[in-house]
Amino acid sequence: MKEFRTLRGFIAGDEPNEPDYFAYSATLRIFGSDLDLDEISRCMGIQPTHSHRKGDKYGPRSPGFKHDQWSYSPPIAEERPLEDHINALWEQIRPRRDYIISLKKIAKVDVFLGYRSNIDHAGVEVPHTCLEMFTSLEIPFGISIVVA
Repeated sequence: MKEFRTLRGFIAGDEPNEPDYFAYSATLRIFGSDLDLDEISRCMGIQPTHSHRKGDKYGPRSPGFKHDQWSYSPPIAEERPLEDHINALWEQIRPRRDYIISLKKIAKVDVFLGYRSNIDHAGVEVPHTCLEMFTSLEIPFGISIVVA
């Protein structure tokens, strides 16, 4: 995986004293109403890294969640390249491909890919081999990009 950059210091707002950082993630998410979260865990053969019920709150002042959710992220350091996150997730969930596709009848299924950096002029490259999961699960490929 390659990161694309221009020379630092030539773009207004660049912070020369702050170290560059890149953080990545890949998460299988299953959203729906009245989902049997325990059943999903049993059928997937893994415990979620996050789950919540409709109406649960993230914090005391936050609104309640609109849907039940079961999600799983592989235990990969966020500094590792995005392709490592994608490959680790696919390796874990590939054996449950048919079950995941069957869940699409009652729930929304997606893979949330995250890319965070403090560099506003960088990018991310995803090898074509990482796209197998998306085509096999028949879900869109999308990346959430956050520059802070």
